[in-house]
Amino acid sequence: MMITDIEEFFTKGCGRCERFATPDCSTRQWIDGLNELRRICLDEGLVEAVKWAHPCYMHGGRNIVIIGAFRKDFRISFFNAALMKDPRGVLEKQGPNTRHADMIRFTANSQLTKMESVVRSYLKEAAGYAEAGIKPPKEEGEMELPEELVEALRSDPILSEAFQGLTPGRRKSYVINLSSAKKPETRINRISKFRDKILEGKGATER
Repeated sequence: MMITDIEEFFTKGCGRCERFATPDCSTRQWIDGLNELRRICLDEGLVEAVKWAHPCYMHGGRNIVIIGAFRKDFRISFFNAALMKDPRGVLEKQGPNTRHADMIRFTANSQLTKMESVVRSYLKEAAGYAEAGIKPPKEEGEMELPEELVEALRSDPILSEAFQGLTPGRRKSYVINLSSAKKPETRINRISKFRDKILEGKGATER
């Protein structure tokens, strides 16, 4: 059962696997770094919300970043990554098929102390685009993904890599299916049910 209360993420985890609320949850290993990321985002005036069972930080009505913890690292991932200039060269791709480098990845809690000024400058840049209403240009052949699917892919690198590896037609089948749902809750539920199918390389209508 995915969490809906932001405090649960920082005390128990996201709720998407059997390690939820156990000492083995990835959030326990990286809790110091996650708390620091939270502090920095809030210090920068971003609005905190829970999206796809992860802390998401917003500005100007737009998603700016989402943070997450995994076995080997914790990370902060930027929405609209195509806009980011990345002067320090710290952004990494979620996977080889990801279109744009969109995350800053940490493999030690202590790394954030050295990186705080960089993280803050990148947050300011991203928030500035949101405030100005600037969006990345739509790339040729690129489909507009439902917001809930974008959030799911940001918080689940395995799902993201599998989705990017699908044929254009199969990706489109999920976009069409999800776009037909009127309520965000319905789209989120459908994505959860589609996860295994996406990992198997199938389209929305395939068995």
